[in-house]
Amino acid sequence: MFYKTFVKRILDLLIAIPMFLVLFIPLIFIGLIIKLTSKGPVLFKQERYGRRSRPFTLYKFRSMTNKAPVKANSEFDDITSYVTPFGMVIRKTSIDELPQLWNIIKGDMSFIGPRPLAETDSKVLSLRKHNGADQVLPGISGLAQVNGRNNISDEDKAAYDAKYAARVSLRVDTLLIIETFISVLKRDGIFKETVIDNSRHHESKS
Repeated sequence: MFYKTFVKRILDLLIAIPMFLVLFIPLIFIGLIIKLTSKGPVLFKQERYGRRSRPFTLYKFRSMTNKAPVKANSEFDDITSYVTPFGMVIRKTSIDELPQLWNIIKGDMSFIGPRPLAETDSKVLSLRKHNGADQVLPGISGLAQVNGRNNISDEDKAAYDAKYAARVSLRVDTLLIIETFISVLKRDGIFKETVIDNSRHHESKS
């Protein structure tokens, strides 16, 4: 409980602030490439739901064209056709997630926790309210992300999130960080291979 309440937040700040400062120039450079290679804003901003199901604005680098329709993944015939060439690069390397360092600094998120979801994922959000998974800060990565990411059902996502919320510890977070790096290197679950159980997302990755 002490780790979950105090230590976790302190560690997030001790890691996120130096990372943000060190990566500030590279982040600007990435933003310039996005701006120069495709039409639209540099950042993708969307309302997501975090701890206690409270809404906040999540930041990512935009990886889709400005003509991409706002609809569920399951409704796309080929979502990759709406991803820009540079967007494909930053998705596969998860570089598009780096602006969320600001979300961590602000206190909206943690490095590890249930992935913050939008209203289009109402089923998972509802399941989280019932199983207690929304009682912790959402994260850039989490137990569901290293166990299938976009290729698992809504029920499994919510179950993994609840399991994490009930077992938050330094050991668990450390293991999940290691598994996240492995998952990023393997590029697992970046795009859905099949439409599973009406899971919904915009900008593809949740």
